[in-house]
Amino acid sequence: MNICFITDPLVTTMGAVRPALLLAREFFKSGHDVAFITPRFDGKIEKALQVESVHLKCVGPRFSFIPSLPTLDAWTRCLIRHRATTEIRNSDVIINTSSCIIACANVYYAQGLMTRALDDMFLGMPLHYKCTYQLLKTSLKALESRLVKRVRDLSKLFVANSEFCASMYEEWDIKVDAIVNPPLDCSLFKPVTSKPTADYVLTHFGVYGKEGNFSSIKAIADAGVIIKAFGNFSSVPKPLLRHSNIHFLGKVSDGELVNLYSNALYTLFAFNHEPFGYIPVESMACGTPVLTYNKQGPSETVTIGKTGWLANTDMELFNLGADIWKKGYDSNIRSNCRGRASMFDVKKISREWIKVLNVKSLSMSTFKNLGECQFRESWARA
Repeated sequence: MNICFITDPLVTTMGAVRPALLLAREFFKSGHDVAFITPRFDGKIEKALQVESVHLKCVGPRFSFIPSLPTLDAWTRCLIRHRATTEIRNSDVIINTSSCIIACANVYYAQGLMTRALDDMFLGMPLHYKCTYQLLKTSLKALESRLVKRVRDLSKLFVANSEFCASMYEEWDIKVDAIVNPPLDCSLFKPVTSKPTADYVLTHFGVYGKEGNFSSIKAIADAGVIIKAFGNFSSVPKPLLRHSNIHFLGKVSDGELVNLYSNALYTLFAFNHEPFGYIPVESMACGTPVLTYNKQGPSETVTIGKTGWLANTDMELFNLGADIWKKGYDSNIRSNCRGRASMFDVKKISREWIKVLNVKSLSMSTFKNLGECQFRESWARA
């Protein structure tokens, strides 16, 4: 098959573009031709795709109004422009994974609503962003609702990346046909030691507190817990940057990250908004349990008492974080983590995608018993 992925700006290999990049590699290995369409791309990613004989086409403008937030910039343009792209040629299958490009597609892969993310990130935004969003929030939500409904109308199947993600779209009366979790490369994310140092807790800071509840992380550090933090520190409060128990590492390579996960006592994921959440799954793949909130995507991947702990409040997160640091946990939990993460391995998830793409050829009885792929009952009845 000739498979075309439509993505958000390919200026990183993380986040919403990662599923397409990992799946493209698996599909290419299986003999399929793969192409990408994106509003913008990074030169290093372009070269990496060329090595794998992946075709890449840019359909975005040459300049950006918000260069530091390319996805937000492309999404805003799409809300206003609101026209479907006609740049796709000679593709048997089109999988649209982007919140920034409207197109006719076999499958739209829904990974979250931008306005819902902005709502949850609001307190961590700079003042000028807060004021702007507060003024435009009602209009932006109406425009995004219109955009999503148009994408739904132009897509044969609408697939969400988690149950929580599906619920956000269903609140807007969008029919979700199936749920397929994002893939993870478990050949890369795996334990690198059988004797972890376990002398620190690992955490991550995303843009404007998306993956980083500052007050909760500070409270745990105040309790004497040694924390190593990686990610984007541009929006981290200065008092937190100077905290004696928090060691900021900045951006790290995949190899460094795997080593950090493998040796941590646990990974603290104190997020504000997360439809799925790669951090918990990556950590579990490296054999390290996760402490996070009992909500949104991470509550679907972390298993209480077996692969980590889920807190219902900030106070519960603090108590658990300090208690685990002092008392530790059963060593068997590490092997549980690796087993759980294997459920998201790209080889397994790519097989689920092949089933989604071939669903038209399945009988109704086979369709209802696919097993691995979580098809929605509403679609099975259609």
